[in-house]
Formats: sequence, C-alpha cells, structure tokens
Amino acid sequence: QVQLVESGGGLVQAGGSLRLSCAASGRTFTTYTMGWFRQAPGNAREFVARINWSGSSTEYADAVKGRFTISRDTAKNTLYLQMNSLKPEDTAVYYCVAARSGWAVAGQSTNDYNYWGQGTQVTVSS
Repeated sequence: QVQLVESGGGLVQAGGSLRLSCAASGRTFTTYTMGWFRQAPGNAREFVARINWSGSSTEYADAVKGRFTISRDTAKNTLYLQMNSLKPEDTAVYYCVAARSGWAVAGQSTNDYNYWGQGTQVTVSS
C-alpha cells in the first residue's frame, strides 16, 4: 500500500512561515518525481512546485516563486515545502504528490501524478 502523509500545516499570520513535510511509505520513491499541489475553497487544484528524483531540478508556480522552496531527503523518503512570506491567498489544502514518470513527463497537471496524500490545511490570516 502506497502512502503519502502530509504534516506541518496550521494557522499563521501573513508574513509568517510554515514547513510542510510529506512522509512516503510503501515503496521506494527515490526515482519518482514529487511535488505539491493546493486547493482553495471553490477553486480547482493547482500546481505549486515539483522536484526531480535527485533534487537537482525544481519548478515553481509563478505565485510562489521566490517564497517557497521544495526539497527532498531521499534517504528518509520525505518531501518538504518551506513556505516563507505567506500571504492570505496561500490559504488552501496542500497535497503531496508522486509520479512514476520522469521529469520530462510529470509536469504541472494533476493527471501527471499517480499518488496523492490526504492533504494538510494551511490558513494564513491577514
């Protein structure tokens, strides 16, 4: 059974920081592209960031570029999202995702990812 379990969400004031973690279990994710999506109430799920298997390549949505940093610890099978300078518009449920496909295939579409976590709520107050 493949599992992705997010943690680290919560309530923070605008300008603050949070660090999300995603623990992967059930198989070895060392070769998988991994990433984060988010969904605000009434909105579709949107791409936030992705990272390749080695951590050498990353990509960010324009809305978070320069404020968020994605990273992974392959030895621990854990994915991270460091979120700084948070804004009220960052409020959403954040989902950890993993794709069997490589970097060239697993892009910014929800359809590109095979595995999803249950989500963690991030709320940014103004």
